Amino acid sequence: MAENNNLLDKLEGLVNRFEEISLLITDPSVITDQKRFIRLTKEYKEMDDLMKARREYIRTLDGIEEAKEILASEQDQEMREIAREELDSCQKRLPELEEEIKLLLVPADLQDSKNAIVEIRGGTGGDEAAIFAGDLFRMYVKYCENKGWRVEVTSSNEGTSGGFKEIIFTVTGENVYGTLKYESGVHRVQRVPATETQGRVHTSAASVAVLPEAEEFDVEVSEKDIQVDIFCASGHGGQSVNTTYSAIRLVHIPTGITVQCQDEKSQLKNKAKAMVELRTRIYNMEYQKYLDEIAAHRKTLVSTGDRSAKIRTYNYPQGRITDHRINYTIYNLSAFMDGDIQDCIDHLIVAENAERLKESDL
Repeated sequence: MAENNNLLDKLEGLVNRFEEISLLITDPSVITDQKRFIRLTKEYKEMDDLMKARREYIRTLDGIEEAKEILASEQDQEMREIAREELDSCQKRLPELEEEIKLLLVPADLQDSKNAIVEIRGGTGGDEAAIFAGDLFRMYVKYCENKGWRVEVTSSNEGTSGGFKEIIFTVTGENVYGTLKYESGVHRVQRVPATETQGRVHTSAASVAVLPEAEEFDVEVSEKDIQVDIFCASGHGGQSVNTTYSAIRLVHIPTGITVQCQDEKSQLKNKAKAMVELRTRIYNMEYQKYLDEIAAHRKTLVSTGDRSAKIRTYNYPQGRITDHRINYTIYNLSAFMDGDIQDCIDHLIVAENAERLKESDL
């Protein structure tokens, strides 16, 4: 019972804060302060989940006590049977609830609820690496469609034999970064390339970087610090793309960060998209320091910022996917490449949560 009391004490200590936030988010002066209001509404949602779990936890503990009292004093067999069923049900639910509450008590990464900017780059392997980068892009697009998320390409550089030397896109939806962050790293493919005449298996790679999209108030970027270049877009899109000065390149002078967007026919739309990416990359210079701190004391490196780590191998001859961070192997490669990656992500989340709980001493 000591553990029960310990958890209840922690939850009781949060009740006042929850009530305080509930009042604050209805205060007109808070609502007009957009930055504070958004931060408080996020905190309210997280604490609301905790308060619901607290209420269920108290009901479950009460249910156990009541059932034990009935079994100790009641002679009626039907009442005893009902009490026994209630006791079994509550005792089964209690440890599950305790694990849920412990995870809710561990502070979540505040970036998890953000949208994401994803960049895929063909690595070693030339044409085959670009083709594989294209396969990964298709995999993520299918996955995002299944989740009901919106994908918008910002910029791309096509490979000579198909696929992409580089493609950058934004994913918009619920808890996007918190889900996709596990994809950051080097993805390795082993297969016979279409260009191979001898039937030999080649190994090539593509790197994936997932960045939490910075909102306007996350980072202030002054217009005077930005150099704007306008040029003709190249690639697909018909004559209008290639003859209109609609593509935008932004250079952030203090950091040297450069981004460009040519996906839209409108110069204004391209600039808006490029600004989102620029803010994100500036914001991520600071966020990377936070990720590096986590990496310094974590063993599993499930979702840290080490984007040079080989995280997954796609072996086509064997139809095998292996995620090296958690020793996860499955043999459904064609379904996986068709966007069926949730099971792998779920396993990564479980491993990450185990690490977070270990650090928290709960």
